[in-house]
Amino acid sequence: MKQGYSERRYIISAIFVIVAVIFVIRLFYIQVIDDSYKKMADNNTLRILTEYPARGLIYDKNGKLLVYNEATYDLMVVPKEVKNIDTADLCKLLGISREVFQARFDAARRYSPWVPSIFEKQIPKELYGFVQEKLFKFPGFYIQARTVRKYPLPIAPHVLGNIGEVNQNIIDKDHYYALGDYIGLTGIEKYYEKVLRGRKGRKIVMVDVFNREKGTLRQGVYNVPAIQGFNLYTYIDADLQQYGEALMRGKRGSIVAIDPSTGGILAIVSSPSYDPNCLVGRNRGRNFKMLLEDKSKPLFDRALMAQYPPGSTFKLVNALIGQQEKVVFPNTIYSCGGGFTIGGGKIVRCHAHASPLNLLQSVQVSCNTYYCKVFKSIIEKKSYKNTREGFEVWRKYVIDMGFGRLLGSDLPNELPGNIPTPEVYDKIHGKNKWKALSIISLAIGQGEILITPLQLANLGVIIANKGWYYPPHVVKAIGMPNYSNPLFNKKVYVGIDSSYFDIVKEGMLEVVEAGTAANIRMFDLKICGKTGTAQNPHGANHSLFVAFAPYDKPKIVVSVVVENAGYGATWAAPIAGLIIEKYLYGKILRKDLETRMLNGIISYK
Repeated sequence: MKQGYSERRYIISAIFVIVAVIFVIRLFYIQVIDDSYKKMADNNTLRILTEYPARGLIYDKNGKLLVYNEATYDLMVVPKEVKNIDTADLCKLLGISREVFQARFDAARRYSPWVPSIFEKQIPKELYGFVQEKLFKFPGFYIQARTVRKYPLPIAPHVLGNIGEVNQNIIDKDHYYALGDYIGLTGIEKYYEKVLRGRKGRKIVMVDVFNREKGTLRQGVYNVPAIQGFNLYTYIDADLQQYGEALMRGKRGSIVAIDPSTGGILAIVSSPSYDPNCLVGRNRGRNFKMLLEDKSKPLFDRALMAQYPPGSTFKLVNALIGQQEKVVFPNTIYSCGGGFTIGGGKIVRCHAHASPLNLLQSVQVSCNTYYCKVFKSIIEKKSYKNTREGFEVWRKYVIDMGFGRLLGSDLPNELPGNIPTPEVYDKIHGKNKWKALSIISLAIGQGEILITPLQLANLGVIIANKGWYYPPHVVKAIGMPNYSNPLFNKKVYVGIDSSYFDIVKEGMLEVVEAGTAANIRMFDLKICGKTGTAQNPHGANHSLFVAFAPYDKPKIVVSVVVENAGYGATWAAPIAGLIIEKYLYGKILRKDLETRMLNGIISYK
C-alpha cells in the first residue's frame, strides 16, 4: 500500500513538472538576466500584484456542475506606503471601528512593513465598486481580486470538502503559499489540492501619486500569467446524492454507493449534513463555530470516520474464509437450537428459524450458531499448532479484505476501523490462555471488530466482483472528461478463490427474496443483500445493510448504516433498496416505502 501511495504522489507531481520548468526559466530571466526589472522595482510607482488562478471546477458523472468559482475582492495593505490617510473615513467606508483598524494595521506591520497583507477579506460585490472609487484617498491600500467556491447544489459537503486560509505552518512546508492564500482543507479539495489550485502569476502595474493604477509596466512584458487549475470529473451522481441525503434526513448514519466495475463512488452521504455554501465568505468563521458546537456533529464524516461493529454483515466474511480454509462447504449442515453454548452457562443466542441449515441457508436466515461453529473451525483448525496461529491466519484474510486498514481512497478523512491483534487477547485472557470460545463474538461481527461504512460497501464490491476491487474513489478524470484518473486503476485481489463467492451471492439473493430483508424485494430486479444489527453499548442497536444489484451483472453496491435504529431490515435495508431503485430505474415505483423512509425520524437524546 505504501508503494501505491508513493506512485500516486509522483504521478500528481509529474503533472506540474513541465509548467514548473517554464516558470523557473521565466523568473530566472526576469530576476537575473534582465536587471531592468530590479531597477524599476525600486521605484515606488510600481506595484507587484499576485495574479490568482481560477481554481479547477468539479463536475458530477453526468456533467452537472458541483463546484464553481465566484469573484471576490480583498483589501490589501502595504504598511510602509500608508501615509497621511483619514482613518476615520476608511473605517466608515468599511464599517469597522477605529480599534479594529489599528489592530489589523499593527498585525500587518508586524508581519512585514513592505509585504502586502490582507486588511479586509472578501469585500461584497455591492461594496467593491464604492471602495475602488475612493481608494485613491488611501495610499498603501489596494484591491486584490480573488475567487471563492460556490455550490449550485447544497449537497455532499464531506465529499467535496472546503477551502480555507493557510496558516504559517503550511507556508513553512510549501513556499508556494503566502499569507492570505487558500488551500483545500477537507475532501477532494484537499486530496487534489495541487491539481485544483493552478499556478499563481505576477502582474506589475504602475500607480500615480494618488494610488491609482496607470496600466501595466511596458505593456505587460514582465507579467507572468496565472494558470488555471485542472477541472475534476467525478463519479458522483448528483441526483442520487441528493436523494440519499433526503432519505437520511432526521437520522444519523451514512450511505455509500459504489460502481463495482470501477470503484467509483456514486454517492456518499453522512447525516446530519450541512450546506457547503455556509463555509464560504465573510461568515465562514461564525458558521463553522456553530457547526462545531452542534451536538449532532454535522462536521463529522460518518461514512469514513464512524467505526461500528459490523454485526451480521460480517458473517459473509467468515463464510468466505471458512470455504478458503476448507472447513466449511456449501453442503455443510449445522443445527441451531436457539443459540451456541460457550460454557459456564453463557450462550450466543440466535433468533427462531428453520434448522438444520446449509451454508446458503445460514446466510439467508443469518444464523448465529452456524457462524460460531464456522469461526471455531477456522481458528482451531488442526493444521495450526495453536489457537494463536489460527487466529493470525484468520486475521490476515480479514485485513486483505479491506478491514482494519485504509482502503486508499481519495477522501483524506478515511479511518481504518479495528481488527484486534493477538496481543489484545493476551492482555485480556493471559498470553496463550485464550481459545476460539474466548473470542467467539468475532464470529458474528461483534466484540472488538470495528468497520467503517466505506469498508462495508467495499465488502459488497468484493463479493459482487467475486474476489477483487478497485480502491474506492470519487474522481473519475482530471483535466478532461475522458482523461482517466491514473491513481486508482490497479485491481486489488483479496486472496479468496472466485468459486467460493457463488454460494455467498446466492445466499445474499435469498436474504432479499425470502429472508431477513424480504421487505425490499422487487419482482423485476434481483437484489443481493445482507442485514446486520450491531450491538451498541451506548444505546439502541445500529441498523446495517449491504447490497448490490442486479444479481448477474452488478452495477451498484450500497451500504447503509442508521444509528440507534434497531434491526437491519427496519431502516437500513429499505433505504438501500430505494437507492438501488433510484439509480437503476431513475425513478421510484414503491411510493409507500419511499414516503415512510423520507418522513421517518429517529429520536436521539
